[in-house]
Amino acid sequence: MLRVAAIGLSFVFAACTSPQKREEAVYGPTESIIEVVAVLRRHVPDDTYRFPPGNDFTGRNVYRSTLLRLENLEKLHADALRSGHLDPTIAFAKARSLERLRAYGLASEYYREAAKNSPRLKDEALRSAEICDEIQLAVALGIDIPDPLAQGRHEEPLPPDANRVVADLDKRSARLSALIDQDPESHYVFVVREELERVDIVRAHYFVATRHNRPGGQIRAVSELQRAASRNAASKNKRRLLLDVADFYALLAEEYTRANPPESLRFDPVLFHELVEAASQIYQTVAAEDGTPEKLEAARRFEAFLAFTLQVDRDRFTQ
Repeated sequence: MLRVAAIGLSFVFAACTSPQKREEAVYGPTESIIEVVAVLRRHVPDDTYRFPPGNDFTGRNVYRSTLLRLENLEKLHADALRSGHLDPTIAFAKARSLERLRAYGLASEYYREAAKNSPRLKDEALRSAEICDEIQLAVALGIDIPDPLAQGRHEEPLPPDANRVVADLDKRSARLSALIDQDPESHYVFVVREELERVDIVRAHYFVATRHNRPGGQIRAVSELQRAASRNAASKNKRRLLLDVADFYALLAEEYTRANPPESLRFDPVLFHELVEAASQIYQTVAAEDGTPEKLEAARRFEAFLAFTLQVDRDRFTQ
């Protein structure tokens, strides 16, 4: 649709391109709207659930960089763009970028703006606006992970009714899954899968945060973290989810030693060893995967965790 919108507008694109040459830099800053739109169009069908978002030549997230460059071009070439010929294309491109940045409400507004000013883009823009509205309504169901650094807002306590929390999140998942069934070939499948993954993460976070408030809370928290990791084994975040499980086992081991000092008779070396083994195996599994940023994290966390275990029982833990 972006390509269709660009047909016949090449003379306007040329007006938005500075004739000044750059001889000092191989990659100068973008000056042409057609270049920005072309890069974005190439990455619209990307599977951002399984793979990280694409990068532009500067290494920046291509969806974020598209949005920033379009806004900068609007300011820089305000006079050349005042005719409004490119307004629908710019609005449509912004919407495509915003939906990958989880700004569904704003993306819907830009889609409707593009539909209002372009008969060519109208059908696709309105369809996309409806999907973004539906995703926005779905993600509003249930709880979310609270922002610990939110300014000027009092952090609300997490709901105590776990059954209600799970039911609301299940409704969110069902509503999102219905969008995949409507159009399984659309790029929105990947957007929705990312939101479904977030549902699993929010659910696991809830049970971790409230584990001390219910019987068997520790076991439920572990199972929810493992559930999130197993359900998203194809995700680009799969190693991050495994690290969450390992970190929780490590946290349990530390909390156990605080409650039961190793020098006391209450300390159970077998139970402590089970926690250590569970965390260590996952850390080593992630650390063995080359070419991933999580590899370094897992290796360093494993070293720090082993340093802690040596303080507890140097004879037993010798790795």
